[in-house]
Amino acid sequence: MTDLTGKTALVTGSVQGIGLAMAKAFAKAGARVALHGLADAKMAQDALNEALDAGAPDARFFHADMRDVSAIEQMMDDMADWGGADILVNNAGIQKTVPLAEADQETWDAILDVNLSGAFHTMRLAMPLMAERGFGRVINIASVHGLVASKYKAPYVASKFGLVGMSRVAALEYADAGSRASGGVTVNCICPGWTETAIIEPQIQERAAAHGGDREAGIAELLAEKQPSRRTSDPAEVGALALWLCAREAHNVTGTSIPIDGGWTAQ
Repeated sequence: MTDLTGKTALVTGSVQGIGLAMAKAFAKAGARVALHGLADAKMAQDALNEALDAGAPDARFFHADMRDVSAIEQMMDDMADWGGADILVNNAGIQKTVPLAEADQETWDAILDVNLSGAFHTMRLAMPLMAERGFGRVINIASVHGLVASKYKAPYVASKFGLVGMSRVAALEYADAGSRASGGVTVNCICPGWTETAIIEPQIQERAAAHGGDREAGIAELLAEKQPSRRTSDPAEVGALALWLCAREAHNVTGTSIPIDGGWTAQ
């Protein structure tokens, strides 16, 4: 099992779903965990409790709007005061399905700011310290829509393709930081397909409405259209991959985009 004792992980968008699952995986491996989100006090405390119960020796919560550069910079300053992030996971993301002709500037700006620009700012501020230490892991949650397109998701797909490209640039720039012994500095994307999270719920409900409100029928239709396995992924399965990417043995796994999509992008 990957041992993250003495490491600190920052996971954006981690009050629920994939983000919280990854935070708990890191906590179980012994890492201190920095959680993040736009959450009320109860939701934030519940997430902290889950991380601590999973084994984190310490956990903190950061409220930062990923559309606000100054808020991100303050969060990263606070992280530096806490010792800095050895592991950075950019998971915070928003989506809106809308035809290209109906997408407005507000929608475009919000999705690009959260999904792409937010990750840019956390990376530029976290990675120099990783290089100094000779160990660092950046894991960007890019979605299958960082690899293939779908209708009615132009801003979202643009943000995720951009995230994949930016991750490759960062992987190249930091490829020679550290060593095999120290673990090096790597940058990778995880690209989930249909996963049991809140972000896909509007699409499920839309499909369910066409089946008289039958939610299971809506899910089945989504899976049949895209995901050959006909199975959704559990967020914990994404957490398991993220944990493996943090192992020292993964020092030469960098610049990749790894799908967890039941064969979606293999078609």
